[in-house]
Amino acid sequence: MGKMRDKQEAWNYDVVREGDGSTLRINCENWNRLPNIEDNEISMGKTIELLAELGNVNKIIFNQHRDYEYDDEQTGMLLEIALLLKDLVKERNVISFQTLMMGGACHRWANSWYAELRYIVNSLLKNDPLGAYVELKRIFRMESVNAEHSGDANYTACVKNYLSIISYIIGLLDKTRLITIAKPYLEGYVLGDRDVYRRIFHPMIKPDFMFTKLMASYPLDAEELDTYTLKDGTEVVIFKQPDTVQYLYHIMPPEFKLEEEKYELLDMARRIMAEHKPKKSEFIDPERMREVFYNVGRDLLEELANYRNVRLTKDSLNNLTEILVRYTVGFGLIEVLLQDEKIQDISVNSPMGQVRIFVVHSEFDDCVTNIIPTKSEAESWASKLRMISGRPLDEANPVMDTELELPNVNTRVAAITQPLNPRDLAFSFRRHRNRPWTLPLFIKNSMLTPLAAGLISFLVDGTRTMLIAGTRSSGKTSLLSSILVEIMRRYRIITIEDTLELPTSSLRKLGFNIQPLKVASALSKGTSEVSASDGIRTTLRMGDSSLIIGEVRSHEAVALYEAMRVGAAANVVAGTIHGDSPYGVFDRVVNDIGVPRTSFKATDIIIVANPIRSADGLHKFRRVTRITEIGKEWKEDPHLENGFLDLMKYDAKKDSLDPTDGLISGDSEILKTIAGNVKEFAGNWDAVWENIQLRAKIKQTIVDTAVKIGDDEMLEAPFVILCNDMFHLKSDAVKEEVGSFDPKRILYDWNEWFRRAVKKRQKG
Repeated sequence: MGKMRDKQEAWNYDVVREGDGSTLRINCENWNRLPNIEDNEISMGKTIELLAELGNVNKIIFNQHRDYEYDDEQTGMLLEIALLLKDLVKERNVISFQTLMMGGACHRWANSWYAELRYIVNSLLKNDPLGAYVELKRIFRMESVNAEHSGDANYTACVKNYLSIISYIIGLLDKTRLITIAKPYLEGYVLGDRDVYRRIFHPMIKPDFMFTKLMASYPLDAEELDTYTLKDGTEVVIFKQPDTVQYLYHIMPPEFKLEEEKYELLDMARRIMAEHKPKKSEFIDPERMREVFYNVGRDLLEELANYRNVRLTKDSLNNLTEILVRYTVGFGLIEVLLQDEKIQDISVNSPMGQVRIFVVHSEFDDCVTNIIPTKSEAESWASKLRMISGRPLDEANPVMDTELELPNVNTRVAAITQPLNPRDLAFSFRRHRNRPWTLPLFIKNSMLTPLAAGLISFLVDGTRTMLIAGTRSSGKTSLLSSILVEIMRRYRIITIEDTLELPTSSLRKLGFNIQPLKVASALSKGTSEVSASDGIRTTLRMGDSSLIIGEVRSHEAVALYEAMRVGAAANVVAGTIHGDSPYGVFDRVVNDIGVPRTSFKATDIIIVANPIRSADGLHKFRRVTRITEIGKEWKEDPHLENGFLDLMKYDAKKDSLDPTDGLISGDSEILKTIAGNVKEFAGNWDAVWENIQLRAKIKQTIVDTAVKIGDDEMLEAPFVILCNDMFHLKSDAVKEEVGSFDPKRILYDWNEWFRRAVKKRQKG
């Protein structure tokens, strides 16, 4: 422990050795000023003095209710100034009264020159090195002009020595990174002005009660692309940064904008609550646990506020309580990121404390954030995930795949540790939409066309078997979620997932007869969870149900195809699988997983969703690129034996999923099979095609009206399900009245209902 004193304040500091470098931790708790470099010249001066004394330091952290951390680049700039100062002080022959004298003739100027140099080197160079540089340049110009116009030979001779010393120091400063970076901003510089320092120095800030560090300052010379505020008051700004293709996702949560007295309350409350370590049994019901901790935390904060004579409004107390819970039993700034509905993925890479968090944004794709999690934070997350999931994460089990339920959001979490990850822990959080996706939402987002939505709706009602294929982040699970919404609520649905991602709770609240089953992850070893294969076989004993598989990963595919072949397909069977084409799915299912070729024929439809990139490579868009029927007449290879019939295919030039000639001309055996089971459609391709188009028109009407009146809630599941129900009811009523599914009459009757429903919505 070191100590540094002046007449008024005391600084305590520690030097923590880390690898080849050191971290200088300066305790400023008893200091009555903000301890940062960019705003405070005394902080800068004291720090440069310490660096001159200590030498090899590559990180500086000030602590005063918050940690203000300057990284190796910023610390390096200060260290250069400190070492330059140290060298100048040592070189007494360079800056000395005797040097300036050059004999008695210079005596009348040497005193003022010497005082001037001592002030610049011993004071200004520490507290305001930019000011020292500007002042030296000013003196050099002024004295050069004076020497040129002076008629005093003694003065001209003496000032040359003074100018050589100034030129020498300017030359040393010119070689430093601080001066190099600052030069474009020094025109008109005024001593004491800290604006240029604020452009250069940007500490990461971490309040005492939390672990995660945040780079609060906005980037220099960046272009602001978008800004919005989350429900809790968190400010989000998206920046396009110069000289890099990476966008910056910059957040400023309310916990970084509190008054000091509130920071103190939170820190005291966290320390008290930290004495209670949540037990594994408490994490079984995370929602209940958070409720208990919220109530306890609220009472504690209120008591501490009264004790410290801090006045808190009801809203302020509630906000502080939410922050406290977030940083005790919650997941800190991860929860803040997950509040943003535009966030799709969060990547937390190792090593902790050195790498910023990355996100995938729905509008700006891949972005780097201003958040740096610490090792302590990562270890806390890992511990909580073990207790919540009941799954191990250790050297014997270095991979964990689980789900995390947080207030108003669900997310899938993948965590890895040693030895798979040689640098300890890393995480990936995939945010699930709070509400189910719908086909009209995908139409609005251009992922598919109205006709494609109509075709999918027809296939769902036709109880076909479907696999949703695609690469990672292609929207497979989201599309599967929208297919669930298309299943009539009168039918039972069973979902099977190893990590719960499908919106079963939301659908249950919307009146669906749905039963989720959770099975063991393919990556788990020796757990008590039921295997995916056993879970699928169990569904066959649970009565007639639609069967939805979260993701077909491994040998459970064998059981899935058994279920298809023995009659589970009396209702819809659907699931997701990795693959970028119909043949890619065949290759994975048959050659990789080991499903017999003849069993693969139980698949009726493969829907391929893939990201489409722009020509510059900077943007990507989710699109359904193929809807393909699997024929039943091939023997060895469906690709070589024309076993694949594309019903719709993506046209990149038009950015559209278009129907193929095979669909338009009615070559689809699957659609003929569906028609063969419906009296009004049997042997009548025109009736089938008109029904698909009817469904497409209804989906398009929902989207067009929602856009026209600015009511995006019409695209959400509650209203879409109501529209689907009314389509089926109007179809049944028309059939009873006229004896057929007259598409024009059905559309007319549905439109009449729809207009009334929209007016009712607008009236509120």
